Amino acid sequence: MPVTLRFSLSTLLPTLLFAMCFAPLAGFARPPATTPPDALAATMAGEYALRAGRLDEAADWYLQAARSVEGDAGLAERATRISLLGNDNERSGEALKLWRKRAPRSLAMGAAEATLALRDDRLQEARRALEALLRDPDPKGWRYAVEAMSSGGKDPKATARVLGELVDSGAIPDDLQPWLVLGGLAQRLGDAALTERIVAAVIQHFPDQPRVALLRISQLREADKPDQARAVLETLARTEPMAPDLRLSIAAEYDALGDSARAAAVLAGGPQDDQLYGLRASLLAKAGDKPALGKLYEELKQGSANPDPSRRLLLGQAAEFLDRHAEALEWYRSVAGGPQRAQARLRIAKVLHDLDRDDESWTALRELQADASVDDDARRDGYLLEAELRKDDGDAEGELDAYARGLAAYPDEPELLYSRGLMWERRDDIARAEADLRRILVADPENIAALNALGYTLADRTDRFDEALQLIDRARVADPDNPAIIDSHGWVLYRLGRNDEALAELRRAFALQKDAEIGAHLGEVLWVTGHEDEARRYFEEARKLDPDNRSLKRALEKTGA
Repeated sequence: MPVTLRFSLSTLLPTLLFAMCFAPLAGFARPPATTPPDALAATMAGEYALRAGRLDEAADWYLQAARSVEGDAGLAERATRISLLGNDNERSGEALKLWRKRAPRSLAMGAAEATLALRDDRLQEARRALEALLRDPDPKGWRYAVEAMSSGGKDPKATARVLGELVDSGAIPDDLQPWLVLGGLAQRLGDAALTERIVAAVIQHFPDQPRVALLRISQLREADKPDQARAVLETLARTEPMAPDLRLSIAAEYDALGDSARAAAVLAGGPQDDQLYGLRASLLAKAGDKPALGKLYEELKQGSANPDPSRRLLLGQAAEFLDRHAEALEWYRSVAGGPQRAQARLRIAKVLHDLDRDDESWTALRELQADASVDDDARRDGYLLEAELRKDDGDAEGELDAYARGLAAYPDEPELLYSRGLMWERRDDIARAEADLRRILVADPENIAALNALGYTLADRTDRFDEALQLIDRARVADPDNPAIIDSHGWVLYRLGRNDEALAELRRAFALQKDAEIGAHLGEVLWVTGHEDEARRYFEEARKLDPDNRSLKRALEKTGA
């Protein structure tokens, strides 16, 4: 699916940043200066193929280069990584053998061994490699094991079975963090029983840790036991004193349970700043709790004898949430300077549009677009907002005109081209959508969003599947763990008829990001492969996330689910 920007309170949860064994390839080992001419030519050909998104060719060239330079571990490692990224198990195995011969065992090598064994369904070998990583004295070893289990394996049930055996063997380090991460992995693998076992073990080993309670709450919520999740959450919410990150995490769990008002109440405890006030206001608006939002608005006003631009902007947003449009306009117009001024001007145009004062709204936007004293990003955003408002009005010509004027002022501006390209796709004009996305790639060949959007569009709306795969693979090289890109990869594999590979990718994407479009894709592939009951579950999850999602509607119509 096209890369989109999303924000939710859950994005503020503390997350573990893995030492990824399949990081972007651009920084990996280069061949030494003494590389023979034939090997150097093969390496250069591999690089060109890699940048073109032809991962099979890149893996082949790098494997040739590695074979021709005796003892070069860097080339063998790079060939292994590229082959794994391209899901080429045969070449991965050959390259890995060379890597083993030429270099001492490392965590990255162990992760590659485990990943390949999972993909080949050699589960006992996978377990041995993973156990070696988990028991390695290097404290980063378990991270490599988690990444191998996250990215390897076609069947999540098989991976979950291996993880369960590792838990039973006592291989998990006696530290809270790996247990928490592995509990989350069990959830993503869809094994409720294993998740329950891990959570029980964590509670036994670390009974007084708030993060353990958070894992328990998450597990109960995912198991569709909201009342039990809320009971644990209520106990945790009484923790005092409460660290700021824990407060945010508790609020995120209340929000995930559908109680945004309670989430806002949790955030009201402890020291406040404009970010927290803004989160509270947005949560109360989401909950539709106007009395509480009104109290927060009055609190903000009373605590702002002479509000600075940030506070004035926040007061305008709170008034806007309360549908007090006149007050919102007054606050926004009082933002006299600073970077908040341009944002306030955009909000003024939006409020005027909401009041059906369209002529004033368009005038405000035209003034912003023409104001040479404003930075280019804000002026560009003026065109983007106008296009969005015109689209909401059903004014197709006005939307197109806003983009045309924006691109006349800022030729080849990627944000404008990207948004217009998605507009053309929405209007079923695939040729024009492709043209705009390719214009971005002419100026910036490595633009990940454009590579992914164009690849997905060609996969979804044309039969140019091989070309789509190359574009998506170029995006994967740069950002292999982006769920939108993983979803696109799974979708093009499905369109190519490679259903087992598609399911593995789409499951991984949905585990990383609960998104209606990913759920619709996963549901469709499950349906056509005969797993209709499981497909219905994902369709229902997608419906809860976004009942109007276009991909969901198309999948339901196609399958008759």
